[in-house]
Amino acid sequence: MKTSSNASSDPQPVGLPKKRRHLSAEKKFQVYLEAQHPSEPVGAILRREGMFSTDLARIRQQVKEGALQRLSAKPGRKQEVVSAEAYETLKAELQAKERTLADLAVELAILRKSRKGVWLCSLWQGRFTDRPRSPGLPGSRAPRRCGRAW
Repeated sequence: MKTSSNASSDPQPVGLPKKRRHLSAEKKFQVYLEAQHPSEPVGAILRREGMFSTDLARIRQQVKEGALQRLSAKPGRKQEVVSAEAYETLKAELQAKERTLADLAVELAILRKSRKGVWLCSLWQGRFTDRPRSPGLPGSRAPRRCGRAW
């Protein structure tokens, strides 16, 4: 007799399909927590919410996946997603800076080499009385001749 009273109080017409309910994440989690609590039977909770046991099984699976995903995440900042256009722009900028840095490194090496040659010529000609610390090996000698073609 229970089914006949429920059928008459049902607002949905018999011929139309049932409208699908979309529960929010908070509502799903609330149902999950209530189903975990032993005070009320799971069947009563499902009937009250208009859900099936498969719906609860799906919610339990989603809660498990979400917990595992969140717990397995490494601490720290999350990686940002960069668009392809921004990536190409940054890549071109980095390449230009690397080329400039390589050019400056070559210039520095040339300057150091020429500076070292001037110092050695000055040392050999006796312009310096105290020999400053050389970046080379200890006990290194000055060249035997002093010329401009270093």
